[in-house]
Amino acid sequence: MKGDSPREAAFEVLRAVSADDAYANLAMPAALRRHELRGRDAALATELGYGALRGQGSYDAVIAACVTRPIEDLDPPLLDALRLGAHQLLATRVPPHAAVSTTVNLVRRHVNEGAARLANAVLRRIGERDLDGWAAELAPARDADLTGYLAFRHAHPLWIVRALHDALGGDDAELEAALRADNEPAGVTLAVRPGRGTVDELVESGARPTRWSPYGAVVESGSPARLAAVREGRAGVQDEGSQLVALALAAAPVEPPDERWLDLCAGPGGKAALLAGLLTQTGGRLLAVEQHEHRARLVAQALAGDLGEHEVLVADATQPNWPEADFDRVLLDAPCTGLGALRRRPEARWRRRPADVAGLRRLQSGLLRSALWSVRPGGLVAYVTCSPHLAETVTVVDDVLAGRSDVERIDARPYLPGVPDLGDGPDVQLWPHRHGTDAMYLALLRRTE
Repeated sequence: MKGDSPREAAFEVLRAVSADDAYANLAMPAALRRHELRGRDAALATELGYGALRGQGSYDAVIAACVTRPIEDLDPPLLDALRLGAHQLLATRVPPHAAVSTTVNLVRRHVNEGAARLANAVLRRIGERDLDGWAAELAPARDADLTGYLAFRHAHPLWIVRALHDALGGDDAELEAALRADNEPAGVTLAVRPGRGTVDELVESGARPTRWSPYGAVVESGSPARLAAVREGRAGVQDEGSQLVALALAAAPVEPPDERWLDLCAGPGGKAALLAGLLTQTGGRLLAVEQHEHRARLVAQALAGDLGEHEVLVADATQPNWPEADFDRVLLDAPCTGLGALRRRPEARWRRRPADVAGLRRLQSGLLRSALWSVRPGGLVAYVTCSPHLAETVTVVDDVLAGRSDVERIDARPYLPGVPDLGDGPDVQLWPHRHGTDAMYLALLRRTE
């Protein structure tokens, strides 16, 4: 039915994520186009789909308490529909009768009548309590096990809650604020390509300037593709935190020459486009390295139209095929768990596993050694991750620098001018709940010899 199109779209996204390992941020726009949803209907579909995915672990615990069989034995389409219904009942203002009836109709259409009857019974049981009531029944007591309680109440795996707690220095109040922020929808932030676009143009099209990046603007509603600057490649989607760490590398002083910059893991190309635009103004040259060909093509697309010198190279950055000490500045935005962008990737928290960290840490360490090998004495390396996990951030830098006397860690905070709450330094950790950005980490390192 046309009136159920938002829920149909949300359900299709849940099915794509569950059955096909799809990425919700790619599946949702496609579903909105299929159902020709815009405005409020598109916003409803997005909230229902993303919300059900974010809350999946907690909703599954609630569903499990309301059925007489293991939820793994439920038909997968039925389980996804129940997740959608649970989200409406426990986390939205959708009237309970509407949440139940629309979900039962979904199950009737996509599974069968028997499953619809089961869904009706389960959802009515779910609706007997609010989320705090279910937390009181299913989660550890807050006073006895705070991280366990918060993991359920704010729908994060326990290992991620503990990692965030550690990264926040054990501050309980900040931990809860960080978890809440992960569950708030992130706005769409754009970055203009220096020399190709202006923030004023974006503002004239209805965006508002970002707080700290001079190249950023936030699109309050609608698709960014409606803006001519985005369609023509003069601006692209890029979180303000991502802009700030790249700009910090460009702003920190380096003794001349300052002509050759390297982006070591350049895909999908947002930071490369920002750096290339800055270099074009000074006559420098950027080498953008990306191991995977499909991501290298995205980098080339982001750089298309830049008037300066740049090259995209498909290569393994842990095995550099360029001369040692060949670059004045090196950006290493290392592959990571992505725990700093959970608000943008609703399913990611349930896909990641603690074991992922160790493998990524080995890669991050190898890449950082390559970055330091590639930069000349006196030059700078920016080590960046979109994760606040200490095993991917400060301790990676600590371990790589241990026993080395040819690298100094410099205070990165002055190169994010105006940004508050940056801690004691020298490294910078941004946070969604403090700064409204993704949780980007930055360490600035100078090779001294």
